[in-house]
Amino acid sequence: MLSTLQVITIVVVGVMVGVEFAVAFVLNRILDALPDDSGQLGRAHGGRMLGAVMPFWYVGSLALVTLWAVTGWHGPGTGLVVTAGALLVVSVVMSVLLLVPINNRGKTWTPETRPADWKQQLNRWDRYHYVRVAVIIAAFALLAAALV
Repeated sequence: MLSTLQVITIVVVGVMVGVEFAVAFVLNRILDALPDDSGQLGRAHGGRMLGAVMPFWYVGSLALVTLWAVTGWHGPGTGLVVTAGALLVVSVVMSVLLLVPINNRGKTWTPETRPADWKQQLNRWDRYHYVRVAVIIAAFALLAAALV
């Protein structure tokens, strides 16, 4: 059973890392290069779509890691799993305190209703997101190392 849990956890966290990496380094760059207001509208749509699913994905990943740590408590790699869980907690706290407030504003913006500093707000979100991506990549790496 523990092996199945480990595989499921690695897959769920790994796909989450891949999506967040793609948002940071591929999708937002593509959207920012679109003409006129298309990029801002695309980011607003992405904020609505991913903003609806990511809370469950982050909390679900944390729950899986916690379950792995508890069920494999006396096994090898438990310290790595617990550290990965702590990093996922950091990512959730970052999300709630730093990224979600900007996303909640940005997902409602249209070219007519966005504030004057909308680009600065999106740039701030991007900077926070880069840090969050680094944190979840580290968590994923620790989980993978725990299996070895």
